[in-house]
Amino acid sequence: MSKLGHVVESVEKYNKFVLDQVKRARADEQFGRELLGRWNDIKAKIPVTRTPTKLPLPRLALPEIDDPGEIARYLFGEGLPGEFPFLNGAYREMYLEPVREIESFEKDDARGSTRPEPARRGEGALDKKIPQAEEPTRLFSGLMLAEDTNERFHYLTQHQRTHRLSTAFDGPTLYGIDSDADGVFGKIGEGGVAIDTVEDMVRLYDGFDLGSPNFSASMTISGPAPIIMAMYIAAAKRRFGPKVVPKLRGTIQADIFKEVQAQNETIFPIEASLRFLTDMVEFTTREMPRWYPISISGYHIGEAGSTPVQQAAYTLSNGFAYAEMFVARGIPVDQFGPRLSFFLDCALDAEYIALARVSRRIWAIGMRDGFGAGPRGQLFKLHTQTSGRSLIAAEFKNNLTRTAAELMLAYMNATNSCHSNSADEPFTTPSEEWIRLAAHGQAILLEESGIFKHTMNMLSGSPGMKAVERAVEAAILDEFREIERLGGVLAAVEDRYQRSQIQNAAHRYEQQIYDGTRPIIGLNRYRNGTEDMPEVKLARTPRKKQQLQVDRLAKFKKKNAEKAKRALDKLADVVESGENCFPILLEAVEVCSLGQITGRLQEVVGRFRPMV
Repeated sequence: MSKLGHVVESVEKYNKFVLDQVKRARADEQFGRELLGRWNDIKAKIPVTRTPTKLPLPRLALPEIDDPGEIARYLFGEGLPGEFPFLNGAYREMYLEPVREIESFEKDDARGSTRPEPARRGEGALDKKIPQAEEPTRLFSGLMLAEDTNERFHYLTQHQRTHRLSTAFDGPTLYGIDSDADGVFGKIGEGGVAIDTVEDMVRLYDGFDLGSPNFSASMTISGPAPIIMAMYIAAAKRRFGPKVVPKLRGTIQADIFKEVQAQNETIFPIEASLRFLTDMVEFTTREMPRWYPISISGYHIGEAGSTPVQQAAYTLSNGFAYAEMFVARGIPVDQFGPRLSFFLDCALDAEYIALARVSRRIWAIGMRDGFGAGPRGQLFKLHTQTSGRSLIAAEFKNNLTRTAAELMLAYMNATNSCHSNSADEPFTTPSEEWIRLAAHGQAILLEESGIFKHTMNMLSGSPGMKAVERAVEAAILDEFREIERLGGVLAAVEDRYQRSQIQNAAHRYEQQIYDGTRPIIGLNRYRNGTEDMPEVKLARTPRKKQQLQVDRLAKFKKKNAEKAKRALDKLADVVESGENCFPILLEAVEVCSLGQITGRLQEVVGRFRPMV
């Protein structure tokens, strides 16, 4: 049995434990009284805050229950926010505004009314404000050359307290190809930013303090991720010196399994790809305690056509497979566990009401009981992106409503960070107008509305949500059992199981649109038949910019020709020896281009060949 099989057993065993605790609470009077006392103590200590309209609300909403069995079901089966099994949130408080006025209310028996009394918060003064938390909004950009994306980054962050940047790369970069390679000139800077050298990386984040606690970078790239990661570290060292490395915050996607299952941007054989990934994880978890060296991504699985359950099941099972791989390398689980992050999409299917909540619970149980991870290693730290697949070209302004609804679902699921897509994405790289509206959608929901900023658990725990949770968890465990039957994640990948299931689901999805059983407003229902396709200005990279990128690359290669040869020879030797090659990558990126490194590594380990 693989670790995934143990995870299934762990979840089933934990569910039985919860039921046993419910029965015990109802049969054992002393245990029941203890639980009721704990519950009442928790409720008594919840601060009360006031909305702008002076409505008193608890800072944490809990169900109105007094039956010891139901209390046991809640505390053990769900957990308070920030407590195992983390169904209601990875942290105690998320999205809440700073405390300005907190009061506790006690009944005045004489008048039957309430009177405010100051709530004690440690030894501090009553009016001491809690520092405002980091915004969960993470903005995504990548276009043309490094300096163009840098300009967009500065535009996007001009109204943010914290700078959380997600970076999209162009096609050649995603495949580890240099901009001067044959046949790629017209693709330079299209759909993402062109990065060939460490000098490009310096330009990309120019003007941002990479070592600041208020800055983090996310890089959406997997095949050549270790090389790009090395470039990022090298660029940071050039600007801020070697002492900046432990301070760097952010994540790089680096998810090889989802590439093979869904996205096709794999450049080395699977075994070699996983080895290079593990080399990077081993280095970063040791030297960069604030960096997430892998973002285990279901988003691209969902965008490729999977069902929501397939997306969650394959993402979680991939995560457990990575954990098993890192343990086999000898990396302590409590060292790499807290540095794993996840990435899911959020569309409009009913499963998304609870998909991330259930994933968080399964991950916590699996990591604790299957891998022996401590509390920090049990956390399912999630970035959510609204669904790109749900965006429709027909009557595209409706995409604003779709994205708004998806944002609501994402925050109901207590996502740690979130990216909202732009309504014009069916046509082009988002324009400034539409990307501002996408960002403002999150600001309206989190800052203008009172839905999330006053009370944790404001929308959690409805009967409908609980029904979805039960159904989704059962379906995810069924997928785990099938993967386990096939021999585990890697064996299932080699058998093309995940890929074939995604393709089947994608076909059903499209068929449902065509036959009308899946309504798409403005496309197959309520369509304005006279509407012409809108005129949308396409974001294209001018030819002169593409030539500039090629010229810069040629200059870099000429300047470092001799050094590059020696660095590539040294890298090849280390790879062939089986040692961790990431420290040598850090040296190589100083004088070698992305394409030069990729090409030399492929000479040593080969190229990826799709399974048939």
